[in-house]
Amino acid sequence: MAPKRSTPALMVLGTGSNVGKSLLVAGLCRLFADRGLKVRPFKPQNMSNNAAATPQGEIGRAQALQARAARIAAHVDMNPVLLKPESNTGSQIVLQGRVTGRLSSGDFARRGDFLPKVLESFGRLCDGADLVIVEGAGSPAETNLRARDIANLGFARAAGVPAMLVGDIDRGGVIASLVGTHAVLDEADRAMIRAFAINRFRGDVGLFREGIATIEAATGWPSLGVVPWFPQAARLPAEDGLDLERDARRPGAMLKVIVPVLPGIANFDDLDPLKQEPEVDLVLIGPGQPLPGDAGLVILPGSKTTLRDLARLRSEGWDIDILAHHRRGGHVLGLCGGYQMLGRVVRDPLGLEGPQGEAPGLGLLDVETELTPDKTVREVSAVHADSGATGQAYEIHLGASSGPDTARAPFRVAGVNEGAQSPDGRVSGSYLHGVLASDPLRAAWLGGIAGRGLAAGPGYEAGVEAALDALAAHLAAHLDIEALLALARSRTGLIS
Repeated sequence: MAPKRSTPALMVLGTGSNVGKSLLVAGLCRLFADRGLKVRPFKPQNMSNNAAATPQGEIGRAQALQARAARIAAHVDMNPVLLKPESNTGSQIVLQGRVTGRLSSGDFARRGDFLPKVLESFGRLCDGADLVIVEGAGSPAETNLRARDIANLGFARAAGVPAMLVGDIDRGGVIASLVGTHAVLDEADRAMIRAFAINRFRGDVGLFREGIATIEAATGWPSLGVVPWFPQAARLPAEDGLDLERDARRPGAMLKVIVPVLPGIANFDDLDPLKQEPEVDLVLIGPGQPLPGDAGLVILPGSKTTLRDLARLRSEGWDIDILAHHRRGGHVLGLCGGYQMLGRVVRDPLGLEGPQGEAPGLGLLDVETELTPDKTVREVSAVHADSGATGQAYEIHLGASSGPDTARAPFRVAGVNEGAQSPDGRVSGSYLHGVLASDPLRAAWLGGIAGRGLAAGPGYEAGVEAALDALAAHLAAHLDIEALLALARSRTGLIS
């Protein structure tokens, strides 16, 4: 086979988790796409319960956003390994979009076995692309995990992809984190990192000139720039559970929405559109806090471990709070795993999400759920049963729910009832994620609960697009984009 030139590619590494890698990759994808390049995002391994559906299977939510930023359809090759935590010691393995088993913390070295599939997906993604921007995971300084690493420099070396290292100045210690990463890497890994950048700077960038000089002198890496704090990031779907702290308090708003945050919460970006609504006071409730009694709506979001989270719901006393809320005339919405918890019973006879077993649900919906091995992953067009409003949504779930209340389903998909609703109309459950992101569906749903139309908030999807455009402009203004592109093109040697 004749040799071909390798596709330009650059890896964005971080000194730690939640330093802004996902956001930077999304912004760069939009920037280069708008310059006419065929750009593709890629993350070798992701660990998150915030997932997205594609026609081929599921990937991390961040990669779906990055694909959107690149103005292309999401594909499983953009995130070939997705680890979905089921406990502190184990995760479900989603390999190239499909569930293939479990990975315990004791078997973590097995991650290296996935490298051939990772490189296979990367190779397919490179075909026909002008540029691939790769996102790392966590930190490359975790040298105890380096031997079987596929997420950071292990991948970079295997695929010959140069990297830039990003530090988050907002959390403090950015000089130490960048210089410390350089210090602990071996020479071959260190050579893969060609530059660094600072993210989330507040204040006068000129005050950090000496800091930049210190880092350059200690590492030999040039600076690609300092990116100031980007407040519009709040309009973009978050991937990291740390971002759940961003509720949207609006005391005195027409509708107060309460969300109990459980350990296995999944697809929590379902809540993001509510944060943009001017008439909604969104309150996230953590462990040890009772659910406030003045809410109009309680939402039980998705869960990766439904039975375990149902047990936690009871141990917190939130089941009592939710039942009292319903008796007072309040509304309840369950999404995916939250929907399952609202029924009469949840069964997991094969131990698909943890130990085998079953437990009674809250009994607010007359349905029963059994988890089965076949996983539903699909994108759908949804119709709101009461109003006829339409919008896009997606499903990612194990099992099915059945019972009398499914006859009053809140939605229809392809003419078939989806979800369930109580006879009084105040309790609803659905397997659909993303219904609140659709402006027509969200307006119809919230208006029905509030008893009248709410003042129209900004269009959610339009807001995401505007934020991506603003992010691209923000990065263009503060990063050396030509130097960054030159780094990516430095990969283009001949390969066979």
